[in-house]
Amino acid sequence: MREATIHRKTAETEIRLELNLDGTGTADVHTGIAFLDHMLHALTRFSGFDLKLNCDGDLEVDDHHTVEDCALALGSAFDQALGERRGITRFAHAYAPLDEALTRAVVDLSARPCPVIDLGLTREKLGALSCENVPHFFQSFAMNGRLALHVDTLRGDNDHHRVESAFKAVGLALKQAVVVASDDVPSTKGVL
Repeated sequence: MREATIHRKTAETEIRLELNLDGTGTADVHTGIAFLDHMLHALTRFSGFDLKLNCDGDLEVDDHHTVEDCALALGSAFDQALGERRGITRFAHAYAPLDEALTRAVVDLSARPCPVIDLGLTREKLGALSCENVPHFFQSFAMNGRLALHVDTLRGDNDHHRVESAFKAVGLALKQAVVVASDDVPSTKGVL
């Protein structure tokens, strides 16, 4: 089973997370930031992963620690659930439109983290989620998940649409990349 359970406790947040890469797209997410919950539901739905995530964060300070720590915990769980990555497809890409917005996500589950994120957001906040923390979420997830993640919103006038299309595109790309396609390690080096 490609599953992981994470309990992460710091002075700023406490997170309990369960992830199943071979799920049905079911999410039970409570971060205290409604828009982040909405985006994690979208990511889960389109990746086909099952995710349970509860975060008690210092939202009285601001949303940064909650967003960052949820991403770090999700990345750690993703890495743990993948194990040695034997047989996975490894490379994948996806496009996701949402009305006028269009995002491209490209992933390489190489075990070499490299996030490159360009969403072109202009608003300060979406609900209680600071827009500056959206790219930071993807960066933190990629670093702890040990993957190259390129997310580019190619067009869009509405920042809600831009962000939601980004989470959906990432979910779709991850769904393809984790598929077990063989028994080989997908690398010319023989290891990931």
